[in-house]
Formats: sequence, structure tokens, C-alpha cells
Amino acid sequence: MGFLSKLKSGLQKTKNALFGKIHDMLSHFVRVDEDMLDELEEILICADVGVDATEEIIDELRLRIKDGRLKEKEQIISTLQEILISMIGEGEELKLETKPSVILVIGVNGAGKTTSIGKIANRLRESGKKVVVAAADTFRAAAIDQLQVWCDRAKVEMVHQHEGSDPAAVVYDAIGYAKTHGSDVLIIDTAGRLQNKTNLMNELAKINRVIDRELPDASRENLLVLDATTGQNAISQAKEFSKTAKITGIVLNKLDGTAKGGMILSIRKELDVPVKFVGVGEKIDDMHEFDANEYAKAIFE
Repeated sequence: MGFLSKLKSGLQKTKNALFGKIHDMLSHFVRVDEDMLDELEEILICADVGVDATEEIIDELRLRIKDGRLKEKEQIISTLQEILISMIGEGEELKLETKPSVILVIGVNGAGKTTSIGKIANRLRESGKKVVVAAADTFRAAAIDQLQVWCDRAKVEMVHQHEGSDPAAVVYDAIGYAKTHGSDVLIIDTAGRLQNKTNLMNELAKINRVIDRELPDASRENLLVLDATTGQNAISQAKEFSKTAKITGIVLNKLDGTAKGGMILSIRKELDVPVKFVGVGEKIDDMHEFDANEYAKAIFE
């Protein structure tokens, strides 16, 4: 099964929540009017598109109605698809221009951080990159062992210490390994939860200082892994993490298990951060670079 087919299958719940309900709604209206827009607004919010993003969509539809570009209810679907693609924007590739480049992966426990690292490492290795992973989530029981399993699947090396070690020390060792062995990309796992939020953010700050000191000119990606099933709660997590780390991209997991795939629009609207990867399954190849056109097709076609 190709990825577009997997994406369509994975987004089926979102498609039902959006396209299905919009189609049913349109059957009740004779013409495009404010009552139709009100009902459409409710559907979009229930699909976790978000209040701000929904308002922008409705305002654009209202503008097109006023200037005569949107006259028939049959035009709603194609117009919505066009607006969504425009709002999300073009996909952005990872910027890995130096050797080594660094990918710092952050996110709360349970969002799929470990599996995302394995899948991204696998994609990079298959593209010809030499990848090493730093097991800097040293506080969660079995985190190192779980990451090792995924590194083995991805056929990449992993640098680690014992459970409870200083995460910044692990990162320091991994940077040394990457330099010595000529690695193209260093992927760093991080803790998803410590005793409190302050401790977690302090650990991320320490790791960032080590990277800045040891690899000052390296290309950097800070990827935040979010669980799509948590909807707007994931947006709140992103805002918290962005206070400590400059997030360059989102990895959106578990799109296959939720009707809240509309949150991709919220992410772009509220965070102005691109979704760089989407996960639609548990297998190592069930992750792909995000493409707005593919996303829109999966929902509306």
C-alpha cells in the first residue's frame, strides 16, 4: 500500500468528521448563505480545526460569496480544499546541511517519540545518511531499551549510558561519536517528563547548551512529537515546549486513530510551525513527509 493510500485510510475518521458531515449539511441547504456558514463553522470546530483557523476559513468563504466567486453550494467542497492547502502551506524538508546535523526530538511521554525517532532514522538511512541516535531520555524506565529496539529496526547506531545518567553527558558523548565516525545526522531523544515542568525545561536547556558549544555551526532541527488524538491539548503542549526550544517542525502521530486531523490547521495558525512528518501506523515505514495537497486529497476526495 502506497503512502497516499495509507494516509487516506489513516484519515478516514477525520474525513468522516469533515467531508461526511459537510456533505450531509449541504444536502439541507438550497443556497450559500449565513446559515450555511454557521453550520459549517460548527463542523470545523468539532473536527478540531481550532477557533482561529475556523474563523479564517469562514471569513474567506464569506469574502468569496460577497464578490461573487462562490455562488453554488456544490462549490463549497472544492473551495474548502483550496483554502486548506493555502493555509497549511507547502511542506518543508528537514534542513540537514552540515556534517553532522542535529535533530533534537522532544515531546511528552506517550506521544510516540521513540517510534518517531526510529522511523525518521530509518528514512534518513534509506536516503543514504549515516545516522546515530543519542539515548538522552535517561529518566523513564526502559526508555533506553525501547529506543535500542527501534534503532536496531532502523539499522542505525545508538549512544547511551545507564538509566538515570545526566542527559547532557549522553549528548556530549554522542556528539563525540558522530564526529569520530563521520555521522551525517545525530538524532537526540529527550525526556518527556521529569518531576515537574521546570525540571524538564531545564534539562532541555542544558542539552541545547552542549550542542551549541560542541557543534556551534551545525544545522539544527527541533522536532516536537504530538499525539493527534489529544487534539487541542497537543497545541497547548507545543506552546509550552516552544518556550524552551525553538521548534522547527512538528511530527504528528496517530492520525489513523482520531477524527481530529483538522488540528493540522490549528498548528499552522496558532504556532506558525510546519508539520514535517505524519504517522499513520505502527510499522517502521508508516511515517512520511507531510504534504498539504496529499492531506487535502485524503480528506476531500
